[in-house]
Amino acid sequence: MSPLEHVKFSFAIAGVSRALTHQLVRHRLASYSQQSQRYVKEKDFDYIVPPTIERNPAAKAEFEKLMETIQKSYTKLLTIMGQDNVSGEMANQDARFALPQAAETKIVVTMNCRELLHFFQHRCCSRAQWEIRQLADKMLDICRQALPVVFSTGGAKCAALGYCPEGEKFCCGRYPLKP
Repeated sequence: MSPLEHVKFSFAIAGVSRALTHQLVRHRLASYSQQSQRYVKEKDFDYIVPPTIERNPAAKAEFEKLMETIQKSYTKLLTIMGQDNVSGEMANQDARFALPQAAETKIVVTMNCRELLHFFQHRCCSRAQWEIRQLADKMLDICRQALPVVFSTGGAKCAALGYCPEGEKFCCGRYPLKP
């Protein structure tokens, strides 16, 4: 597998949540450059709405109300702290503590092929969180187009093994449990 460590892919990723990037950076054999909330003011920030909330009108209304409240409070904090000469230059870095994990962000990630295969084993699994699973599936499609010999068997660990290694409690049922 060591030759796969010399081939790298870089992905410019936009329109994802900070919640997703917190999961993504758990994959340590990679390089990341993420949009800063410290230096970039988040006035009128965009946010990601989870599908279960999107499908439920009452939940969606509450979620949107919460995002609007957070936006107003964040902007107010910037204004209040900007009036103080001592904290004014640090207003952005401290006001960002009020921002939600749903806040939209941008990130560039570079992984070698070996790490990508590992990433796909975990993040293409049907049990992975929906947003990172969607990202992993898109990344896998790109990798398969570029290097089909390397990535033809990439994906969830169970697909390559032909059985689920997760155990009865965590098995999605797509493949039988480990014999």
